[in-house]
Amino acid sequence: MVTSGSSLFSLLSFLILALAILQADASRIHDDYLKCLQSQNSNSVSTIAYTPRNTSYSSILQSTEQNLRPASTSLFKPTLILTPLHSSEIQAAIRCAKKHEIQIRVRSGGHDYEGLSYASTSPFVIVDLRNISSISVDRENRTAWVEAGATLGQLYYKIGETSRELAFVAGACPTVGVGGHFSGGGYSMLSRKFGLSVDHIIDAKIIDVNGQILDRRSMGEDLFWAIRGGGGASFGIIIAWKVSLVSVPEKVTVFNLTKTSDQNATQLVYQWQHIADKIDENLLIRLFITSSTSPQTGKKSIVVSFTSLFVGGIDQLLSLMQKSFPELGLAKEDCIEMSWLESTVYFANIPGAASVEVLLDRNSSKSYFKGKSDYVKKPISVKGLEGLWKRLFAEEEEDMEAHFQLQFSPYGGMMSEISESATPFPHRRGNIFMIHYVAGWDEKGNAESKRHVNWTRRIYSYMAAYVSKFPRAAYLNYRDLDLGVNKIKGNTSYKQASIWGTKYFNQNFDRLVHVKTKVD
Repeated sequence: MVTSGSSLFSLLSFLILALAILQADASRIHDDYLKCLQSQNSNSVSTIAYTPRNTSYSSILQSTEQNLRPASTSLFKPTLILTPLHSSEIQAAIRCAKKHEIQIRVRSGGHDYEGLSYASTSPFVIVDLRNISSISVDRENRTAWVEAGATLGQLYYKIGETSRELAFVAGACPTVGVGGHFSGGGYSMLSRKFGLSVDHIIDAKIIDVNGQILDRRSMGEDLFWAIRGGGGASFGIIIAWKVSLVSVPEKVTVFNLTKTSDQNATQLVYQWQHIADKIDENLLIRLFITSSTSPQTGKKSIVVSFTSLFVGGIDQLLSLMQKSFPELGLAKEDCIEMSWLESTVYFANIPGAASVEVLLDRNSSKSYFKGKSDYVKKPISVKGLEGLWKRLFAEEEEDMEAHFQLQFSPYGGMMSEISESATPFPHRRGNIFMIHYVAGWDEKGNAESKRHVNWTRRIYSYMAAYVSKFPRAAYLNYRDLDLGVNKIKGNTSYKQASIWGTKYFNQNFDRLVHVKTKVD
C-alpha cells in the first residue's frame, strides 16, 4: 500500500524530472537558435548575447525588472538575452526565432505590471531594446523620432534641451520605456489638454514576422492603427516612433495639496468627482489616496494628495480654482511655477532629485507589487467612499509593512473629444476618471505575496458596484492577468480571448483580432 506521503514524493520527483527534461530540451533548442544568429551576424552576436553561462547574465536580466513578483514565480528564465545595437540584429533574431519556433519577449523599459517581457511559464528569449534608444527632435516641425528602447525621461530631457516651449504627452515615471508605454495608450498629466501619447504618433517603424522593416506607408493603416494602443508586441517588434510635439508656455503651474479625514478629505473627494472631468482642459487634478494611523492616538485617517498640473500661470489657476473647486482652499503659497521639463521631475517624485539630469537615469526602484484598474462613469457616493476607506483601514491593520495606494486620474477635456475608434484605446467620452489600485511590499515569501495580491482583489471586488459595467473596463498599461488570457494563442477560443479583450479595447477588439490574424 502506497502512503499519501509517498504519493506526494513521487509526484514531486516526477515534476522535477519533467522540468529538468524541459529545460535541457530548451537549452538544446536555444543553442541551435544561437548558431542561427551567428550565421547571420557572426561579428556581433558575442557582444549582444547573454546566456546563463555569462557572468553578466543576471545583472542584465534584473536591471530593468521593476516588479519582482512575476520573476519570483516564473517557471523559466530566458535562455538567451539579446541586447541588439542595430535593427539588422533584431531582424536576425526574428528570422531565427521563426525558423526554430522560439518564443520572443520584447523589453524596452521593464515596467510591465505582470512581467510579461521578462518572465514566462515556457522557454523564451528576450530581445532587450535598451541600446535602440536614439532620439532626434525637429524643433521647426515640432516632431521627434524616438527609438523604442529610450525612456520617457530621456525623451523629455531631449525635448527640453531643444526648446522650453515644446513638450510631449506621456507618463509621470521617467524610467518607463517608450516602446511599451506608447503601444498601450500613454496617459499623462497633460492628457486633459492634449489626449494620450497614441494620439500624437504620426509614424512608426516595425519589424514584422518575416524580419521586414515597415513604416506607416508600407505597413498600411490597419496595422498602424493597431500598434497605437493595441499592444505593439502583439504585431511585431516596434523599433521607433515618430511623434508630434505639443506647445506649452515657458512656465506651467503645479501643486500638491494634502488633506486628511480631519480636513474633510472624504467630502473633497466626493466633490472632486463632480468637477474633475469638467473643469478647464488646461487643468488636471489627480488624486493619490492612502491610509494612516497616528502612532500617538491610534486614530485612523484617510490621506488624499491633490496633485495638479495647470498649463498656465498661478494667477490664472487661482481664479479658475476659486470658480470651480473653492472647497479645496488652494492658496498662492501652495503653487509653484516652473518649466514643463522641471514639472516632469516634480511629478516623478524622485527623492533627492536636484536637477533635470535625473531624467537620464534608467535605473528604477524595484519592489513586489500588484496593480489593477477601473473606470468610473458616475460619481461614487459618500457611503461608497467610506466603505472603500474602511477596507483600506482593515488592510493597514493587517499588514503595516505593505504600501496600499489608490490613484484617481481624471478624464474629460481632449480625452472626450477623440473618437473611441480613432485608436484601439477606447476609454474616451463618458469616463470621469480611472482608478489604479496598487499594493507594494518587500518580499518575505509566497504566502506574503499571495496575501498582498488578495488585497487588491478584495478592493476590486468591493468596487464592482461603482465602476463601469458590460464590460468592466481596464487600462492595458496596467496589465492584469486576473482578467484572463492576455494573448490569443494556440487553442484559445475567440470567446475566451474576448473576456479580457473587451475590457481593454471594448468594441475595438474585433478589429484588433482581424489585424493580428492578417499580420500573423
